[in-house]
Amino acid sequence: MNELEYTYAVARIRALENSLLSDADIERLLACPDEGQCLQLLIEKGWGDGTGSMDAPAMLKKEEEKAWEVIEDVAPDMSVFDVLSYPKLFHNLKAAVKQVCTGKVTENVFYEDCAIPGSEMLRIVQNKEFQRLPGNMGAAAAEAYDTLLHTKDGQLCDVIVDRATLDAIYEAGLKAEDEIIQEYAESTVAIADIKIAVRSQKTAKSIDFMKRAMAHCRSINTEQLAKAAASGIDAIRDYLSGTSYAEGAATLMESPSAFERWCDNRMIETIRPQKYNTFSVGPLVAYVVARENEIKTARIILTAKQNGFPEDSIRERIREMYV
Repeated sequence: MNELEYTYAVARIRALENSLLSDADIERLLACPDEGQCLQLLIEKGWGDGTGSMDAPAMLKKEEEKAWEVIEDVAPDMSVFDVLSYPKLFHNLKAAVKQVCTGKVTENVFYEDCAIPGSEMLRIVQNKEFQRLPGNMGAAAAEAYDTLLHTKDGQLCDVIVDRATLDAIYEAGLKAEDEIIQEYAESTVAIADIKIAVRSQKTAKSIDFMKRAMAHCRSINTEQLAKAAASGIDAIRDYLSGTSYAEGAATLMESPSAFERWCDNRMIETIRPQKYNTFSVGPLVAYVVARENEIKTARIILTAKQNGFPEDSIRERIREMYV
């Protein structure tokens, strides 16, 4: 992509950034007394299909589609964005393996907006054509399939596919020429490893389990993190205090929600410098991540309002906005 193409694409994204939800918009959503008024406010912001539909899941799905439609319209090279779709791609693999091995059919479980849509992934797994899958996915698919078929252990199947997802993301970061992809991959894998450690500590998982679930990355020593998790939450905090994720250590002492919020906020901090970048793919990648973040935040608020959660409980789950 030449400089002119960068300039055009980034100019389009800069204009669209003005329509992203701001912290003030989130405050207005929090002030709404119920889900209906939240949806109305989002409709006024241009969310949804333009018909005024108050179907929350459909609205959120539509916003995800809009984000990618924008990128497909302005980005000369869509392969740069493959790494962002890996979670959906590997989710399809996990869902297909479980459906084939257990015989249980679950409706609306697949993503269709990724390199291998659900229907195709299901055929691949049914026919055990794992060699058709890209990169490390084929080996992970065969291992997950055999594991679930012989052990009936769904959690172990999840661990195999989730680890393969993280490995694929990190490998893409290592191969990427663009700094934003490198940083995205590093942050994604490190944060996932920290989450694995925290959840494993709470459920008394073994060090071997954690080592199998965690993926290598530069900024986290997974062996030390696993050992810390085996010793307790205070040991995790102490380990993180000596890393670039020290702020996350403090939130561990607050609540699980505060920690999950910090994890997502850390990703926004990673991409925020792209607001000042003009001649690279960085702002486009940042826009996709920012849209995913605001859609997740809207989902949290809508679900909480639907279930009558108090404002304080909702607020501790709210993510920082990109703008």
